[in-house]
Amino acid sequence: MGDSRINRPARFRRMYWQRPRELTAADIPGIGHNGGPPLDEHIPEWGKGGIGTYFAWRAASEAAFKKVPVETAIRRAKRAAEIGLTYREYQLEILERGVFLQKDDTVRIAQIIAARSRR
Repeated sequence: MGDSRINRPARFRRMYWQRPRELTAADIPGIGHNGGPPLDEHIPEWGKGGIGTYFAWRAASEAAFKKVPVETAIRRAKRAAEIGLTYREYQLEILERGVFLQKDDTVRIAQIIAARSRR
């Protein structure tokens, strides 16, 4: 008798497909691997730290920008374009400091533009 694995016909001893030469055994995931992306390279939306209050902050931020009437948003967008800011920068200045920037506020406008270039 003997071991059936050894005494098999030649056609059963090898695989029916050949692995490409550029693919090594280290490239093939092990048992139990679902083939998803590596977790150490993925950075979630909220950054490398914990979630904390990310979703509450995000919902509040979206609500602050959505509650503005259309006419007001158009007027603020025009005013922001006149002084060289984006609508979001202008709106954030209103929400954070309660200040409606004018052309005379050159120092603060320069600070906002400098912060934009650092991002």
